[in-house]
Amino acid sequence: MRILALVVALASPQLAHAAFTAGAAVSDVTPPRGCPMAGYYSARGAEGTHDPLQAKALVLEQDGVRVALVALDLIGTPRELVEATRAAVEKETGIPAAHVMISATHSHTGPVLSERGRFAEGVPGGQQILRDYLKDLPNRIAKAVKDADAKRRPARVTTATGREDNLAFNRRFFMLDGTVGWNPGKRNPRIVRPAGPTDPAVPVVCVDGLDGKPIATYVNFAMHLDTVGGMYYSADYPYQLARCLAAVRGDDVVTVFTTGCCGDINHINVASAAPQKGDGEAARIGTRLAAEVLRTCDRLEPIAAGPLRVSSAMVELELPPVTADEAAQGKRVIAALSAGAKPAPAFLEQVKAFQAVEVAGRLGKAFAVEVQVVSLGDDLAWVSLPGEIFVELGLAIKAGSPFKQTIVAELANGSIGYIPNRVAYSQGNYEVVSARVAAGSGERLVDEALRQLRGQYKK
Repeated sequence: MRILALVVALASPQLAHAAFTAGAAVSDVTPPRGCPMAGYYSARGAEGTHDPLQAKALVLEQDGVRVALVALDLIGTPRELVEATRAAVEKETGIPAAHVMISATHSHTGPVLSERGRFAEGVPGGQQILRDYLKDLPNRIAKAVKDADAKRRPARVTTATGREDNLAFNRRFFMLDGTVGWNPGKRNPRIVRPAGPTDPAVPVVCVDGLDGKPIATYVNFAMHLDTVGGMYYSADYPYQLARCLAAVRGDDVVTVFTTGCCGDINHINVASAAPQKGDGEAARIGTRLAAEVLRTCDRLEPIAAGPLRVSSAMVELELPPVTADEAAQGKRVIAALSAGAKPAPAFLEQVKAFQAVEVAGRLGKAFAVEVQVVSLGDDLAWVSLPGEIFVELGLAIKAGSPFKQTIVAELANGSIGYIPNRVAYSQGNYEVVSARVAAGSGERLVDEALRQLRGQYKK
């Protein structure tokens, strides 16, 4: 593993409330009707909008050091989008590009983010709509940061951690035949027990003006976004979360939601036969999560004095083994899908096909990905990880962090697909078949995150 340290920024040794400023803002990033949609292994064009997709930005400043935390109601954060947006932010605001953390909520009811590939090409007229949308997207996101920076005012930060045990479930299960199943179905009698844990923590950070008026509520929760489905744009359950919090904290407050490490976590309760799909399910989850956030707000504690710091490093992640035969078979499967073959290849065959073709196309070139850490004093830290990260890896970062509150945002500053923990590779199934990186990659990211966290902690 080669690690390249990019930047460490230090402010003064004291966090005086009068010197600390913060601002938050929202920008609409909803594409036009007809844009190709992401989230599934099929091409589909959006028929309209259920609720808007947004870029939400929180800008923090302490003694001249400014940081922007950005959350997008999108499927991911391709590296080219991150770099273009950071450049636009730096140009518009002067905030250093390396001080911008951009994450995605992983909404499955938003646009695809590449004009290349069958999901974009398979929607009549959609590829040009997508091309125009992607050209303007960095500026739309940068607008949220610019507006948030312009709104900065003296502020204070408080934080606490809630707990929600009944919304998220590990979607991998040990089965009676000795295999590990993935989403094996409700009340499946062959299920033995979950193959991994969940992370019930609900970290909450409230940023309020010294005048008492709320600026932003930052919420993090480790659960996949795939509750709505359908052909309409939707931010999924974070939309209802934000609506509920606005009803209490005020319409001007910005709810910045990021997903924790939930590559193997979703909302499906296999012990229940009740259906769990659609706008109603998203509203149920968002409302339940909002209730826990509001309970947690009763226990908020102020952040102790300390500087605002930023650090970042690039980590090289090796590719998984893919044979020439697997790559050739992958091309055949993709061609069959494009031709509308009936019956279509099995789901895992499709997953393996796209994985094998993409990995083989890299010609052995490892992925260079970013791990970024932002901290405020010695109480609060944010960590970015560049993919769909298994929950076990996020829990390891939290357990090893010296900060009282450590928030891990996945699909941040890059999106390279699933990153399972090492043990999952021998168990197989969907996430492992889909993974573009080799076993042990997730543990490398954990090591780098902890290195930076320990380096920033000054007690």
